[in-house]
Amino acid sequence: MHALDIFQKHPTTFSFEFFPPKTPESAENLYEAIRELESYQPHFVSVTYGAGGSTREMTNDLVVRIKETTSLNPIPHLTCVCHKEEEIHAILERYAKAGVSNILALGGDAPKGTPYRKEDDDFQHAADLVKYIRRFNDSGVHPDKRGFGISVAGFPEGHPGTPNRLKEMDYLKAKVDAGADYIVTQLFFDNRDFLDFRDRCELAGISVPIIAGIMPATSLSGMKRMAELAAGARFPARLLRSLQRCGDDTEAMTQVGIHHASEQCHDLLENRVRGIHFYTLNRSDATKQIFRSLGISDTKFVEPVAA
Repeated sequence: MHALDIFQKHPTTFSFEFFPPKTPESAENLYEAIRELESYQPHFVSVTYGAGGSTREMTNDLVVRIKETTSLNPIPHLTCVCHKEEEIHAILERYAKAGVSNILALGGDAPKGTPYRKEDDDFQHAADLVKYIRRFNDSGVHPDKRGFGISVAGFPEGHPGTPNRLKEMDYLKAKVDAGADYIVTQLFFDNRDFLDFRDRCELAGISVPIIAGIMPATSLSGMKRMAELAAGARFPARLLRSLQRCGDDTEAMTQVGIHHASEQCHDLLENRVRGIHFYTLNRSDATKQIFRSLGISDTKFVEPVAA
């Protein structure tokens, strides 16, 4: 389903993120998580793209498999880094022919351990990629005459590459003005950061839906990995104290993280968030527990927008 249709029908969306598996064991874990979370009928699921497009083929294959073998609506990530225009065009053609409805357009992370020159990329910024996807939409290749719905990333705590927060908002608005239909935020652990970000978007004239990214912090070591993945993340002292009180009790840590994420979701819903996007790490248990705490057995019980 096209993003515009999703947001027209639903005042609040629920969605999950997966990443391509690299081993047979991780593949089995992922497909088990997909089977379990499919019953919640999320409005869409996103599939990540490795740094420098390192998991490009795995991402493409996973997106098509989800599209063909499940009832889920997959949204692939697509990045500027290490890509030429003809490569992006070929990827978009493949997704269009498979009936994929939406794309998440990102600047992307540079590959680690290999030489990289940003100036060699045909698309220097996410806004350039958004513009290109819009031009592709006009070509009529996609079976939906509107082409792909397009989402972009937002950073409630600030983009790590743009210390000037006023310029950061200018860059985000440039992505929206280029044709983005909605924004999915990076993970955060303090809702004040998200609500302030949403207000700043409104002040900047950004009116597209903004979806909040949520990931349970279930261990101190896991939080450090999250901070790396998110290129920096702030952890509230209240959450850190709770995790430290758990000592070596990993189950207790897991429950603390799930409880904190559940409280975030309850508060976001009270503040009329347009959507919540769960970073699942290819596991289902934490997300399922959060859904239960919200009283949602599947998204069809979330009241749609009146016609």
